Amino acid sequence: MTAGEKRVLPPATGNALALAREVLEIEAAAINGLIARLDQDFQRAVELILNCRGRVTVSGIGKSGHIARKIASTMSSTGTPAYFVHPAEASHGDLGMITRDDAFIALSNSGESAELLAIVPLIKRQGAKLIALTGNPDSSLAREADAHLYAGAEKEACPLNLAPTASTTAALALGDALALALMQAKGFSRDEFARSHPGGSLGRKLLTHVRDVMRSGNDAPRVTDKATLSDAILEMSRGRMGITAILDHDQHVIGIFTDGDLRRTLQKGIDLHATPIASVMTRGPRTISPDKLAAEAVQIMEQHKVNQLLVVDAGQRLVGALNMHDLFRAKVI
Repeated sequence: MTAGEKRVLPPATGNALALAREVLEIEAAAINGLIARLDQDFQRAVELILNCRGRVTVSGIGKSGHIARKIASTMSSTGTPAYFVHPAEASHGDLGMITRDDAFIALSNSGESAELLAIVPLIKRQGAKLIALTGNPDSSLAREADAHLYAGAEKEACPLNLAPTASTTAALALGDALALALMQAKGFSRDEFARSHPGGSLGRKLLTHVRDVMRSGNDAPRVTDKATLSDAILEMSRGRMGITAILDHDQHVIGIFTDGDLRRTLQKGIDLHATPIASVMTRGPRTISPDKLAAEAVQIMEQHKVNQLLVVDAGQRLVGALNMHDLFRAKVI
């Protein structure tokens, strides 16, 4: 472009928003179209995978290969160990990883991918179960499969109707449906999910318990119900949590005194040294078990608009305390 020339944008540039909406509508329609097409082959595919004693291999080439990788990853993180193998690599030795006890999921929109069709006879000869995920139920791959999952789209979202877009979205959604159907059938739990996601905020929310973040022992402020208001204030200052628990002679929690309680008490002009804490404490405070998830503590705090919780055992005896700052430090929130 020479000096003084103006850059002329293609006519379609001004229609970007309209095109984006059309793309989303087409891709949403492709997913909705799968609902009516689901049949007993989907249930058959679930049963084949549940009954296989080996592993699940997912394969595809090109854009289908990228979707295959995602399906394998989703399955692995939801209780169905799976891995991706490139069909071309399978033809050059990687096919040796597949045994008669495995299930092989092949992705191809046309159902005629030469790289996949080249290894299908070997997979069948090995005795592995073949599940085909295609956009063509009359394709060679679909005919050879033990179960065929239709993942087609009437048209691609690409304005030229060429680039795989709606078809890959449909395949991805169907792969998610398969993975989650398997997850439910296996009774995959939150704890199992957490163990496969130990890193990041998700792992912290699912693995961190109240006992891991609470302040225990002398770090949890407490006074007896015989203490004065002055004693409670000193304990609150020592504990630096803005609270103190009030305990009876058996260490049972009977109340709590907070910064908010202190402000309201001072407004009444009460004698700090003569007033028993039992007369100004808040009875029946919110408590939580040390075995609960820290995320549950967050939920209780947010629901009841409190910033601290006392931690008690099954006998309602004090074992600790925590506040929002403790949860922030633990990166639970």
